[in-house]
Formats: sequence, structure tokens, C-alpha cells
Amino acid sequence: MHTISNVEFMLLQMFAECRQASGYDIKKLVDQRGYREWANIGTTSIYVGLKKLNDKGWIVPEESDGKSGKGPMPTRFSLTEAGMAKLKNEILDSLSSTRERDNRFDLGLAALPHIGKDEAIIALRKRLDFLAQISMKINQKYESQGGVSMPLNVRALFLHPISLIENEQAFVVRLINELFEERGLYDKNH
Repeated sequence: MHTISNVEFMLLQMFAECRQASGYDIKKLVDQRGYREWANIGTTSIYVGLKKLNDKGWIVPEESDGKSGKGPMPTRFSLTEAGMAKLKNEILDSLSSTRERDNRFDLGLAALPHIGKDEAIIALRKRLDFLAQISMKINQKYESQGGVSMPLNVRALFLHPISLIENEQAFVVRLINELFEERGLYDKNH
């Protein structure tokens, strides 16, 4: 189980990217990037997440330099060192060991700029091992339940995740190769 929610994970990424942001700034970014659709992140959860991150000491409110317009100045927050450390830990965890079809992995991909290419490659290689283990368990269960002799609807429940994992593995291999190319150390044997 994840130690922080997807909303908190996304918020830490936003603060790492923006340096300083208010709840309103974050809400605009969430809308622009479509997080609402693919990560199921709503406005209320953003503000709840900000409070949780602040309570945990991962973000801190910043003093505002004056105000513009009417009404109270929105509180702007910035990431603490502890918040950055938590973010890096979550990125590596999400890249290396989330199930296929888990949007936590997508959140990890979105946060790739916040970790080094070598760290990303190591995490993604762990993901390949993780996916191989899951695939093996599903295949073993498939065979022990009767394999091809099972009715199609039952076989499909095994074959669908196996197929998704195979595609995921191919995607991760391509991603690792691109990271190698970007790093300038691409090795055709990988």
C-alpha cells in the first residue's frame, strides 16, 4: 500500500516543478494537464492534499510579497527538503513496483525529471522483474486452473492481464532504451 495518496504524490511533483504555488495555481495545472481525467483528481482533494502535506512538513507556506486585487492573498507553498526526499522515494517506488493499469505508474512517469536517468533506469529494470514475477504467478494459476481447457470467459480473465503485462514490459524496455540514448551511453545489447 502506498504511504501517500495519488493526490499528495501529484502535489509534491507540482511543487518540485513550480518551486512555489497556491492551491489555485495547482488547480489550473491539474486542469491543463488532464490529471482530473486520468488520475481522478478533483478540486476538493487538492485542498485536502495541501493540508496533509503541510501537516507532514513536506510543504511550507511562503510569505507573500504584497497583494494584487481584492480579497485575501492566496497562500503559496513550497517544497521542503523532506518533501523532496519523499517525492524521490515515491517516484522510484511507483516506477519500479506498481501493477499494470495503475495510474500511480503514470504519475511516476510524469515525475521523471525529478530523478536522475540512472535512478530511473534502475527503477524501471526493477519494474521489469516485478512484472515478470506477476506474469509468472498469473501463468501458474492459469495452468493450475486448467489452462486452455477452461471456458473462454474464464481464460480471458487470465489472458487479459498477461497481455497487458507483455505490452507494459515492451513499453518499459523502450523507455529504458530512450533513457540510455538520452544519457549518451546507449548499448544496442540492452
